[in-house]
Amino acid sequence: MAHQGSNIEKSDRAFRTISEAAEVIGVPQHVLRFWETRFTQLQPLKRGGNRRYYRPTDMALLETIRAMLHDEGLTIRGAQLALANGKDRARASDTVLATVAALPIAALPVHAPTPPTLVHTLLTAGIDIAPLRDIRDRLRLALAA
Repeated sequence: MAHQGSNIEKSDRAFRTISEAAEVIGVPQHVLRFWETRFTQLQPLKRGGNRRYYRPTDMALLETIRAMLHDEGLTIRGAQLALANGKDRARASDTVLATVAALPIAALPVHAPTPPTLVHTLLTAGIDIAPLRDIRDRLRLALAA
């Protein structure tokens, strides 16, 4: 669960302070505080002076959010949708594809779109296209094999 480069030697069951969590996840502390405002699922324990303590489940969620945003290139909104739909990062692409499939016909261009038009349409609809690019790249590799 720990992000590579971590120097913190604690049990996976231990609670972590925000500074420890930030080091393990590999992002600054202010980013963790920001994520709390954007991801309702993230609710670390707060003690006196608003001191945060991250439980193992919080750490797992932080790692999932970090991977979605940093590794997979999802936007905050894309990661929110994936988490809200009960998807983990491995299924974020499915969420995006389902969102595209649910678009009203009127939102899609009438003519067969060229890639820039399709990309523009998806971005205009607020859809994160990074998972689609990942699928494209995996298809290219599979077809080249």
